[in-house]
Amino acid sequence: MPKHTFRVNGEQVTVDVEDDVRLLWVLRDILGVTGPKYGCGINVCKACTSHLNGKAVNPCSIPVKELASDDEVTTIEGLADTVDADLHPMQQAWLDQDVAQCGYCQPGQIMAAVAVVRRSKEEGRAITDADLDGIRNVCRCGTYFRIREAIREGAKGM
Repeated sequence: MPKHTFRVNGEQVTVDVEDDVRLLWVLRDILGVTGPKYGCGINVCKACTSHLNGKAVNPCSIPVKELASDDEVTTIEGLADTVDADLHPMQQAWLDQDVAQCGYCQPGQIMAAVAVVRRSKEEGRAITDADLDGIRNVCRCGTYFRIREAIREGAKGM
């Protein structure tokens, strides 16, 4: 079987899997990184949202063959390490705003939020309602109002 080498949450990993195995299954089933959740498996619900080289992606749609050895995958487990803290400001905002109900979608929601806030800051502007409307992660519990408030609060700390 082919070997694939890339970075996950700051550590170099090598996996021995077929080229077409999706990154989500590599993370969860081979590497034991369970923060990215399996929701739909077809890049619709976005429960698996993680970062690839700082950009929000959905590992359920990425064959492992598409990763290069210098690609960095960051999951919710490694998010706080990106700011050298116990919790990332967005994670803290999630707690402060009491966002989670069932919690299943929350890792993906947080990762999507961080990517949107980073992009707006890179563009030199504040987060807008249009930015928040562009986040398409599905929450079956319907905590969207608290999610939006947490994103605004988390953005202040980023």
